[in-house]
Amino acid sequence: MEHVCFEYTTARKYIGEEVLLAQKKVTEKAKGVLLTRSGKGCDYLGWLDLPESYNKEEFVRIQRAANRIRGNSKVFVVIGIGGSYVGARAGIEFLGHNFFNSVDEKYRNSPEIYFAGNNISASYLNDLLQTIGERDFSINIISKSGETLEILLAARVLKNALVAKYGKKEAARRIYVTTGKQENALRKMAMAEDLETFVIPDEVGGNYTILTAAGLLPMAVSGINIEEVLKGAEKMHEHCYEAPYEQNSAMLYAAARNYLAENGKNIEILSTYEPYAERLAEWWKQLFGETEGKEKKGIFPACASMTNDIYTLGQFIQDGARIIFETVINIKYTGRDIFCKAEAGNPDDLNYLVGKSVSYINKCAMEGTNLSHTDCDVPVFIIDVPERSAFALGELIFFFEFSCAISSYILDINPFTQPRVEDHKKNMFALLGKPGFENRRIDMEKRL
Repeated sequence: MEHVCFEYTTARKYIGEEVLLAQKKVTEKAKGVLLTRSGKGCDYLGWLDLPESYNKEEFVRIQRAANRIRGNSKVFVVIGIGGSYVGARAGIEFLGHNFFNSVDEKYRNSPEIYFAGNNISASYLNDLLQTIGERDFSINIISKSGETLEILLAARVLKNALVAKYGKKEAARRIYVTTGKQENALRKMAMAEDLETFVIPDEVGGNYTILTAAGLLPMAVSGINIEEVLKGAEKMHEHCYEAPYEQNSAMLYAAARNYLAENGKNIEILSTYEPYAERLAEWWKQLFGETEGKEKKGIFPACASMTNDIYTLGQFIQDGARIIFETVINIKYTGRDIFCKAEAGNPDDLNYLVGKSVSYINKCAMEGTNLSHTDCDVPVFIIDVPERSAFALGELIFFFEFSCAISSYILDINPFTQPRVEDHKKNMFALLGKPGFENRRIDMEKRL
C-alpha cells in the first residue's frame, strides 16, 4: 500500500542529501522538543494524540448526529471561520463531488452543505436563506472560543430562521454546537437552550482542530468515512514518530522548507492540479500562516490552482522576484477518467492526443510546469498522494500538522498561539460599542 510521501529530487539543484544531512541536527532537536512536550505552547499538543485516542463516546455521538442530520435535512449549514471551518470544508471538497450541491442527490447521498460565519455580509446571508427556502435544514455552529463575532452573528440569523420555521423545541433539535470546554457565550447559549454540544479539547490549538468534532461532524454529514480518516492519520502518526530522519517525510519537508527560507526563499506556493484539492490548500495556508507567522518570522504561505493559475501567477512565478519556492500536491490516482477520441478532419488539431486520458494530459501539464519553474530558479517539491480517499486525506492532514509544528520549533516560536489575531476583534468590538471596550473606542476615535 502506498502512502503520502515527500519528494525533493525535483529540487535537487537547490537541495541534495548533503544539505538535508546538514539540517538533520536542528530538525531532530525540534522533533525531540515536540515529542517530549517540552517546548513553547506544550499545553496545546493534544492534536498529537487524536488519531490514536479520540474520545470513543464522542465519536459515536458524532456519527449518530451525522446520521440524524442526513435523515431529516435537505440542507446543512456549517457556521465557522478560520480553523473552525476551513478544515471541514477541505475534507468535504477533497472527497466530494466537484458539483456537490448541484448534482442529483443519488450521487452525493447527503444534504446540500453550505458555509456561513466566514464573512460579515448581509448579501451572502440573504442569498443563503433564499437558497435554503422552505426545505428542512440543520446547522452546526463551530467556535472554540465561543466569542467570534462573525460566527455568532451568522448563528443568530440562522437560528432565528430555524425557530420561525419549526418553533423553539424542534429548532433546538436541529442546532449542533462545537466549542471549547470553558464557559463562553456559545456554550452558555447551548446549555440554556439544551442544544447537542461537542467539545474542541482545550489542549488542541484552534488551527489544529480538523480531527476534532470541528472537522469530523461536517465531514460525516457529507458521507465521508471518518473512521478511515482517523486510520490514515494514525498511520502517518506512526511514520512521523518512528521513521528515521532520512526516510521521515514530515521531517524532511520541514527541514527543506526552512533551509530555503534561510537562503532567501521566504514565500511558499502550494500548487494543486485538481479543483477538489483547492480548499485543502486553503486549509494548509491557514495552518501554516497562523502557526509560523510570529515574531517577524515564518514563510508566507500562498496557494495556486493549476493549470488556471499558470495564466494568472505564472509570469510572476517564472520571472518575478526570486523569493518563491513551490510545493506541488500530486494525486497519483484520481479515479474516473476520460480518453480523447479522434475527430475526422482534426478541426481543433488535437488528434495527437487520441488515446491519451485527461488525467495523463494533466500530469504532463504538471511535469512541464515543474520543469519551467525549476529552470527559472524556483525550487519545486512534490507531495505524492496515492489516491483520493478518506485514508489518504487523514495521512495528509497529520503530515502537514506534524511538519508545521516541527518547522515552527526550528524557528523557535510558539506554534499554538495567535497573539495578534485578537487585535482586529477588539477594534471591531470597540467600534460596535460592546461593553468593556469604551476606552479602546476613545483611543481609536482619536486615531481615525
